[in-house]
Amino acid sequence: MSAEGLLHVAQIVPDTEAEGPGRRFALWVQGCSIRCPGCCNPEMFAAAGERAGDTGRAPVRAVDLADRAIATPGIEGVSLLGGEPFEQADSLALFAARARGAGLTVMVYTGYTLAELHAMKGPGVAALLAATDLLVDGRFEADLPETRRRWIGSQNQQMHFLTDRCAPDDPRFSAPNTIEIRLRRGELLVNGWPALARGVAPRRPRSDERR
Repeated sequence: MSAEGLLHVAQIVPDTEAEGPGRRFALWVQGCSIRCPGCCNPEMFAAAGERAGDTGRAPVRAVDLADRAIATPGIEGVSLLGGEPFEQADSLALFAARARGAGLTVMVYTGYTLAELHAMKGPGVAALLAATDLLVDGRFEADLPETRRRWIGSQNQQMHFLTDRCAPDDPRFSAPNTIEIRLRRGELLVNGWPALARGVAPRRPRSDERR
């Protein structure tokens, strides 16, 4: 991403309990080249400006989004999803480092494995990993829905506790998976457990939720 730390954002849910432990500021980025079959966010595959009829939303500064997250009352962390976060690693590293420096935990969902990320070149990937407390990695496998572990989409995916700021023995990790449904200006926004969310309603982010 650009030296200015700009991010192409698909969706923001500023206060959710369905995308990681506690109340979290969840940020979905636009663009994913992995494109797992059965992904519940196919509208986020195309890079910004590539979708049919997309008039092009202006990118936003990572530090401004981080300040927005930091100012959100009552949250304990941020969750980065997509799309594919590591395809905007440079800018998300700025976001994550700023949020983490303010005391928030950072959770990242990626379709890459941790081994693949370590093999990638470029300072952005390393910087984003360095600012991550909890990483959920691996392709989403629609035929292997995860029903026992919380906040994981498919059985092949793994949680990596990269720091001690998140702990695997936290009792919140053994609670049932959940989804959240919001009605905003006549449209439904569903986020949370993919296996259940796909059966409830399609995700339909509005333009005012993408900023």
